[in-house]
Amino acid sequence: MKFKSLRFSRRGAIGILLLNRPHKRNALSDAMVEELDACIAAVPEGVRALVMHGAGEHFCAGLDLAELADRSAAQGVAHSRGWHRIFDRIQFGRAPVVAVLHGAVVGGGLELAGCAHLRVAENSAFYAFPEGQRGIFLGGGGSVRVPRLIGAHRVADMMFTGRVLSAQEGQAAGISTYLVGQGKGLARGIELARRIASNAPATNFALMHALPRIAELGQDAGLLMESLMAGIAQSEPEAKRRMKDFLEKRAGKVKRRG
Repeated sequence: MKFKSLRFSRRGAIGILLLNRPHKRNALSDAMVEELDACIAAVPEGVRALVMHGAGEHFCAGLDLAELADRSAAQGVAHSRGWHRIFDRIQFGRAPVVAVLHGAVVGGGLELAGCAHLRVAENSAFYAFPEGQRGIFLGGGGSVRVPRLIGAHRVADMMFTGRVLSAQEGQAAGISTYLVGQGKGLARGIELARRIASNAPATNFALMHALPRIAELGQDAGLLMESLMAGIAQSEPEAKRRMKDFLEKRAGKVKRRG
């Protein structure tokens, strides 16, 4: 797959997606977002997890404001809904995504990071929603996904005041799942992606597609969906093989990791 603003490579069952506009701090242009859509749609069948990271000093500095046209309200809504469709494809696609964050993770960049299933932040990462100071509002799903990570009150604070969260503050708040030293994010992201890729496909599907929806349901409906997903997953041949391996002591037990 060849793109102007992205680069895709493969390491076995792992796909690596590079945001490749370092001269623009990987700011998201409409063309780049369309390429993201095409890339996610064309991920090869054998790829079972993705790692997404940014070229240069930053993950993504947000929307490319040079493209912010004088849109009508209807055009603005349509533009936002287009981003929603594409970012949904990342969140609810076929392969789980690990985002590796460094430098600016700002505006649309934070909205993009919020689509990932795990986030590995390096110490240089910082987070902001400057839309409040630009006279605009979030349009790429950030008002839905990011509050589910850190709470609506923190998102409001970031937008009201222009507050910037450090990597350590973002980890404490819940933006990142892992925090690592500078330059160590990609290796950790690939390591996590390999663990994810080793899971049974039905389990990964349930974690991507069922778990976030269960979390939004009332208790009765959530428990019913859980039972349905549990029944489907345990009926898969892969699950039966793995359970047999465990019972016959061919699979390792859970151990504390260092």
